[in-house]
Amino acid sequence: MATLDEIRAKLLAQQTKSESGNRSGGDNSMYPFWNVPEGGSALIRFLPDGDNNNTFFWKERLVIKLPFQGIKGESDREVLVQVPCMEMYGETCPILAETRPWWKDDSLQALARKYWKKKSYLFQGFVVQSGFEEKETPENPIRRFMINTSIFDIIKGSLMDPEMEDLPTDYVAGRDFRLMKTTKGGYANYSTSKWSMKPRALNEEEAQAIETHGLNNLSDFLPAKPTAEQLEAIKEMFQASVNDEAYDPARWGQFYKPAGGNWNQNSSPASSAAPAAPVAPAAPAADPFAAMQRATAQAASVTEEVAAPTAPAARPAGTPDASEILRRIKEKQAGLNG
Repeated sequence: MATLDEIRAKLLAQQTKSESGNRSGGDNSMYPFWNVPEGGSALIRFLPDGDNNNTFFWKERLVIKLPFQGIKGESDREVLVQVPCMEMYGETCPILAETRPWWKDDSLQALARKYWKKKSYLFQGFVVQSGFEEKETPENPIRRFMINTSIFDIIKGSLMDPEMEDLPTDYVAGRDFRLMKTTKGGYANYSTSKWSMKPRALNEEEAQAIETHGLNNLSDFLPAKPTAEQLEAIKEMFQASVNDEAYDPARWGQFYKPAGGNWNQNSSPASSAAPAAPVAPAAPAADPFAAMQRATAQAASVTEEVAAPTAPAARPAGTPDASEILRRIKEKQAGLNG
């Protein structure tokens, strides 16, 4: 687990790089905090990434939405196809490489914005207090959270505050995060969200959940990196989208599909065949970030299937067991009382 100082150092390095001008699930484990009613809040506790090589306790998610003027041979209603941005994997994105020069032309900026990457951040943790009643909750209480940039900026800003002495994901001295929902200009607004004033040690139930289920590797829930063949399909779809063409399931149906699935999949010769591994997102399921965008009316929704990783057979290496967590909690409490 990275220390708070390590996180601050990496955030500062990224900020410096940005300022220098370099711009170069289908289950209910995702907590839909956007369903919190106006004026309500949810209390959540972030946990570390199960991947010890990740400095942060989140993973950045980058996708691009390609609009098409209908589906060839099916419908003329506009559809959206969501594809991964290659910058998410530290590689050059052909779509962004093409659109970056467009920002210098006033007449092309609106088009550049349409094809720009959409950024969100994936976290995991506990829902300490839900802001609404969920119909069903998963057996594993370690939930995932798809956080938008406005909320992430609050989290990031607090981490850079020197008055925050301990990492908020620490099992003993960490803090809960109060996600508060208001409205501004007719849109959902989370600008009043904040960390709890006092630290809180994980309770016995939470400690046991970590031992039983282990921490997820957050990267397992990101879109799969496109293969060379899938990347060529992305380039073709981008060109067709810019040219106001219809989506062609015969050409791209085996790679990436429009949201929904209310189109004739038999029109694609490869639609009934299982694609070769690694599998790209296939028939889309509910995309939590798209659901959040629908709820805030900020963008059209797109869905995507992300296969849930296989449950760990044993506790991941480096994950402390419940007894170790409870021992640390008791030592902390004894020190405070003493």
